[in-house]
Amino acid sequence: MENYFEAGLDTLRQKLLTMASHAETAVNQSVQALVQRDYDLALRVKENDRILDQFEVEIDEQVIQLLTKAPLATNLRLVTVAMKISQNLERIGDEATKIAKRARDLSQEPPVKINLDLPRLARMALDMLKAALDAFVNHDSVAARALVPRDKEVDALNREIHQTLAQHMVANPDTIGRCLHLMVVSKSLERIADHAKNMAEDIVYLYEAQDIRHSGAKNQAAPAAGA
Repeated sequence: MENYFEAGLDTLRQKLLTMASHAETAVNQSVQALVQRDYDLALRVKENDRILDQFEVEIDEQVIQLLTKAPLATNLRLVTVAMKISQNLERIGDEATKIAKRARDLSQEPPVKINLDLPRLARMALDMLKAALDAFVNHDSVAARALVPRDKEVDALNREIHQTLAQHMVANPDTIGRCLHLMVVSKSLERIADHAKNMAEDIVYLYEAQDIRHSGAKNQAAPAAGA
């Protein structure tokens, strides 16, 4: 029974990492479609969202099976956290699809002549996603804690982009529709960073058995054993 359970855990980890790779690719491609005004790539991102949906279903089913056999508290945490990470990855895929839809629409219209830091916002969100996944793979709760405050930088840049677009719309009313598309893109990137932060908080819970979501313990190291 124990060997069966361990094999199930390994399969669960691999599915989660494969799903994460698909989510990361979806975000990269949606931003690429936006920047390069690539209509066909935007459509492919939208179509591929089904893959992430299916992964979430499969992971949920496997989690339910494993929950009935989990012999240790640490294994219970891994199984439940895997489900939560899967949900966040699926929502990241949804945000990538939103970006792709806006990229598709914007590719059919003249470009808005305005300097925006959307590529930097995308890099920040993707870096957070990669850092969260690395922390999961490396069992690194310290790195996961360090990731959480970075979400505030993403929030600040998102607000700056929205302000820039709002000012541009006032001065150039003919660009309102296109600017609104770009606002949605910026918000979606900010939401991707939110999901990466959520994953980091879950990873701290997984490896430290401490819930930091609503506490002041986000940046504190785990207590030493026996303290």
